[in-house]
Amino acid sequence: MITSHHLTSRIFTLAVAAVLAATAQGCFTGIESTPKITAGDVKREKIEERPEDRYLADIMPQPPADWQPGKEFYVTDNKISLLLGASGAEAGNLAGTILRLENLSEVTSIDGKRMVEATFTTEYGKEVSYRSDVQASSLDRSKNMEVPFTIEVDMVSKVAERMKGKRYYIVTSSWYDTDDNALTGRRFIPVTVVDVVPGSTFYPIKLILNDDKGKPLHLFMSVGSDLRATRKFGSLLSLSNPRDRYPEITDANWNNIVNGRVSEDMTREECRLALGAPATVDRRPGYSIMREIWTYENGRYLIFEDGLLRSFRQ
Repeated sequence: MITSHHLTSRIFTLAVAAVLAATAQGCFTGIESTPKITAGDVKREKIEERPEDRYLADIMPQPPADWQPGKEFYVTDNKISLLLGASGAEAGNLAGTILRLENLSEVTSIDGKRMVEATFTTEYGKEVSYRSDVQASSLDRSKNMEVPFTIEVDMVSKVAERMKGKRYYIVTSSWYDTDDNALTGRRFIPVTVVDVVPGSTFYPIKLILNDDKGKPLHLFMSVGSDLRATRKFGSLLSLSNPRDRYPEITDANWNNIVNGRVSEDMTREECRLALGAPATVDRRPGYSIMREIWTYENGRYLIFEDGLLRSFRQ
């Protein structure tokens, strides 16, 4: 039995095939179709540093040479017990607890190198030790000494001092609910930072926010100046209202953009704001028009004629 959903999907697939067939029969221009291009070719512009890129760039892990007794580390995963030697096996479940630094000392590794060992006290009063791969002779020059599966609490506190109670504009649709389940939310709306707490093994900061309707949501975030870090402030939040940068967009189309939708006659820029950059773009000349087909990884298609959306599958 063919359902209406299957029939609609098949009709759309046939329509796309028809567009491509018609395109292939268009006026000969010397090149019947251009090769697929990357999403970066959708909009070429000079990338400039923004205030958002610098907003938290100065907050990063503290160099180990500056660590003092009492420094706190939040444990993100009990796998840390495997790195604490014999002491870790007796420490109990450490996930979600705080380790307090007692001291840094020099120890000799199995190959005779002098390495740095950090000794901590758990919330249960037990002493545990982590032997790092940082040589004692380079401690003063080392910019960072990571203790796996932990987050430096004072780094979280610095982010909280800067952000707690302030309003920003969310620019990502990748939200998390109060149980930290991923969901798709609205973009370009105001949000208020209710609290800043330790995050996960991969993203050290968790922002607890309220949206413009008072609905709670979470975001996980990276900090620091490391260009390899993902989900930094600038990819999640804006300091100013993004709507102000697009006065030419109608209120109806902006509402589509906020809710991640498209409609006929939206421009390529409006569709990019609504859905993000496509995985591939196929440009083909037709009868006195230029067609573009945007394809997304989730099977969504957008078909443009002379820069305006004419057909799509949401």
